[in-house]
Amino acid sequence: MHVRQRQSTGVPGLDELLGGGLLPGTLTVVAGATGIGKTQLGVQFAQAGLAQEGERGIVFDMASRGDAQNHAAYALRMFNWPLEAADPAKPPPFDGFFAAECPRFDYLHVFDDRGQRVTRRDMGVEAWHDWQAEIATKLAVTIGFFYGAFVRGARRAVVDGVEPVERPSESIQFELFEYIYHQILRKESEWVARDLFREHYRSQAAAAAAAIYDARSIGCLLLVTTREIMLDELIERRLDEGDVLSNANTVIYMGKTRSGRTLGRGLYVAKHRGSASSDEIVPYAINDAGLSITV
Repeated sequence: MHVRQRQSTGVPGLDELLGGGLLPGTLTVVAGATGIGKTQLGVQFAQAGLAQEGERGIVFDMASRGDAQNHAAYALRMFNWPLEAADPAKPPPFDGFFAAECPRFDYLHVFDDRGQRVTRRDMGVEAWHDWQAEIATKLAVTIGFFYGAFVRGARRAVVDGVEPVERPSESIQFELFEYIYHQILRKESEWVARDLFREHYRSQAAAAAAAIYDARSIGCLLLVTTREIMLDELIERRLDEGDVLSNANTVIYMGKTRSGRTLGRGLYVAKHRGSASSDEIVPYAINDAGLSITV
């Protein structure tokens, strides 16, 4: 059986806690409150693809309330990486999609900043249908963003901007992520191409066949914002059936820790199927270079 090479997180000290890194072809969820360092970790994971796979990963931002995730600022400051952003209102061109001069985008913020609520119970029927309609219009852009990066060598996807909700099954963000994960990230590349090009697929079939990639080589990092701030609270939280954390291969919690009158930051690997991992709560620090383990 072929053993897949683990993907480095790009965070000094974290790969060792994960038995060598993350497993491609699986889902890793990083959960923690706003400002705890999730986005920096995501940018570091995407950047690490340059050394390991020859291409940086991509960042898909689902924030809907206008809160700046600072991806571009982090990438530029930490790695001198100017993120090339895709236009969420501009579907990819079918003619020339596979041409060398066709750009490969690094970042897509798919929703408009309109302060929208993201859970079904927080909105009326009309608002829920408006969300569904908006997603439908953005699917071609979304599929083209991921597929265009993967056929050009990217093997890492970071999904950020997911807001805290009581029931993930009622969140429009989780609904979109489920589609992305199962219908793009884990689907054979030929079928992703069919979904993207649709009635134009026949004219693109030969180019798509020449650009086949293995979906099992793609790693996905989902960054989820939680209401819980303290790491102890995250560790104690109950996972509902169908919660994305319960279905992930790897779950990493990031939260505040308390030692006497001092607050710090701590990281805990709550789940890591198929490999050894530490049961320790590990302190970490954040500086201009990003996140690093401090033990």
